Amino acid sequence: SVAHMCRNVQFGWLIRNLHANGASFFFICIYLHIGRGIYYGSYLNKETWNIGVILLLTLMATAFVGYVLPWGQMSFWG
Repeated sequence: SVAHMCRNVQFGWLIRNLHANGASFFFICIYLHIGRGIYYGSYLNKETWNIGVILLLTLMATAFVGYVLPWGQMSFWG
């Protein structure tokens, strides 16, 4: 479990914090990239923009699944 990893695994707390903060930093970079694309008018190239939107939606779906993953374990184990 996460509690076991944080308490008993050497540097487990560091790995967990790096993972959480790294995911947040990744999304900050993605939103900055989108802002830059809007600022420079990259949306005028429809094919590239549509691929970017599809990648963003895939990223958001992956983040959502990663966020709700513990819900399944909590409901299974009580």
